[in-house]
Amino acid sequence: MSIDVAHASVPQEPANAPGRAEMPVEGRAGADAVSGSNGYISWGARSDVGLVRGHNEDSFLLRTPLFVVSDGMGGHAAGEVASSIAVETVGDRAPGTADDVLLGAAVEAANASVIAAAEAGVGKPGMGCTATAVLIEKNKMAVAHVGDSRAYVLRHGTLVRVTHDHSYVEELVDSGQITADEARTHPSRSIITRALGSDPDMYADHFSLEVEMGDRVILCSDGLSSMVPDSEIEALAVSSATPQQAADNLVAAALTAGGADNVTVVVVDVLNDGLAEAARKHLLRRAAGVTGIVVAVAALVFAVALMFVRSEWYLGVNDGTVGLYRGIQGEILGIPLYELVGTSAVELSSLPASVQDQLEDGIRVRDEAAGREAIDAYHRQIEAEIAQAEQVAQTTRSETEGDIAPEESSSGDTASGGATSGEGAADAGQDGGE
Repeated sequence: MSIDVAHASVPQEPANAPGRAEMPVEGRAGADAVSGSNGYISWGARSDVGLVRGHNEDSFLLRTPLFVVSDGMGGHAAGEVASSIAVETVGDRAPGTADDVLLGAAVEAANASVIAAAEAGVGKPGMGCTATAVLIEKNKMAVAHVGDSRAYVLRHGTLVRVTHDHSYVEELVDSGQITADEARTHPSRSIITRALGSDPDMYADHFSLEVEMGDRVILCSDGLSSMVPDSEIEALAVSSATPQQAADNLVAAALTAGGADNVTVVVVDVLNDGLAEAARKHLLRRAAGVTGIVVAVAALVFAVALMFVRSEWYLGVNDGTVGLYRGIQGEILGIPLYELVGTSAVELSSLPASVQDQLEDGIRVRDEAAGREAIDAYHRQIEAEIAQAEQVAQTTRSETEGDIAPEESSSGDTASGGATSGEGAADAGQDGGE
């Protein structure tokens, strides 16, 4: 018996469904039971020598996510050797992913190893075995198969056999000569048409299929399928709460039915097929994509807006004077959308009230040059107004001085006239005295 166990444990299991396990399987000599689980699958396995055979030629391998069942042929010290070599070789050569081609190649390599061992004197000449291997990777299961060991999938209470027996009676069933129930008791049921250890050119059936959360995968040697009909296997698989309980119940059913052969059962439950995680990652990728698009659009809008803002110029108020600004008046989230580019000595108070009001709101100009030209125009306007005011003042002063000058001349003449009169009067006085 060859067993390679990863993360093996013995969990506390629910009680069996009543009336199912007629024959107890615990504590039997020559029996092996292993169970375990991880985040994606849980498993349980049991192998029993049966009630007729003196030794167990079956081997099984649990090397998650790889599971293998092999039924040895060739008698004592041969069948168990062949099956042990087969499961070890498959375990060593199996791929790390659910690639059925590579898994089939691993089974074919096991065939070569069994043949080579017999030629080297290990075991016995003519020894051989079956091999049924599955590798479960999230929602994909690779299958490779040779012989009459089987793989089943239980989904939603319905059991489906996914492998095809390489046996004489299976050919009879395929041709319609006998039924599946008759094949279980047919006298030629032990004739295998393809097995490991006999033909160097042997090839393995291999294929992949999808599994989903809640599926139960069952691997077994013909010690189960030849003793228990598929309908009962289905009923036991459905009623068993855990993989280990299912394996125990199926082995017990085979023993109750007579246990004419070694019986090995490996049961694997799919706990997480990764689809929910894949969907979550897909949503995250879509969200990231949408976010990226939104960010890109926002960046584009921002860039366009920035280009627009930087292309705008206006004249505005800068501490009581006229300033030249680049951008537009206003703020976003406290960030100003403008910058002061040029200052001037043009006092706001020197401009007309209407212009002052316009400057308070901002007077848009074409570009920087146009803005500076407008400021120069304000300078020229103010200078012209100052010059005009000085001229008016000067004219006013000149007119005022012109009005005053004639009055002063008229007074002088009067005084002079008075004096003359006085003189005349004096003269007249003098003349009168004479």
